Amino acid sequence: MATDTTSQEARLYAHWAATVSTARGGPGPDPTPYAQRLLAAWAEPQRRYHTTEHLIAVLDHLDALAPHAQDPSAVALAAWFHDAVYRPDRSENEERSAALAERALPELGVPSARTAEVARLVRLTLTHDPAPGDSNGEALCDADLAVLAGTPAQYAAYATAVRQEYAFVPAETFQTGRAAVLRQLLDLPRLFRTPYGATHWEEPARRNLGEELATL
Repeated sequence: MATDTTSQEARLYAHWAATVSTARGGPGPDPTPYAQRLLAAWAEPQRRYHTTEHLIAVLDHLDALAPHAQDPSAVALAAWFHDAVYRPDRSENEERSAALAERALPELGVPSARTAEVARLVRLTLTHDPAPGDSNGEALCDADLAVLAGTPAQYAAYATAVRQEYAFVPAETFQTGRAAVLRQLLDLPRLFRTPYGATHWEEPARRNLGEELATL
């Protein structure tokens, strides 16, 4: 996605319109108002990491991972919805985001089976643990976690943004919880399930996670 704000917005609207058109397989209601509401949600002031920039990054990563997915349009729609509801002090964000997709997509003319798949994928981002052979889930989860494999500067910016989202949590409590999350990730046999993710992101992600853990 382009860095210019106007260009970014235009490309997001175009991406949304194309994705909805493919997902429903024919004409239907104007998708623009739905994009407007989604982008307004992604720009809410309580967000520091789960922002429009994160949405753009996930969509960009899916460009590389789309060949792995069985239903790329469902995966792309799930990316749009996966953090559409986000409150850092709440635990039901994924469920509420999935429910939003279940309401909006039928109104747009997306078939029920694909709507159900989008909602399933959104709920999957709670655990990032797709079952073996779940190619759609593997693509979405890898795209969502690809931030872990950024350059040291990119990873530092990500970690800082996460801390800012949880600014209401006392430092010691945050450090304990964050360390537990990092250990849980490092204990996984594989962070990335797609061949592309395993090849390009696994090693730098583990290095970044280990280095952050050492600072806590």
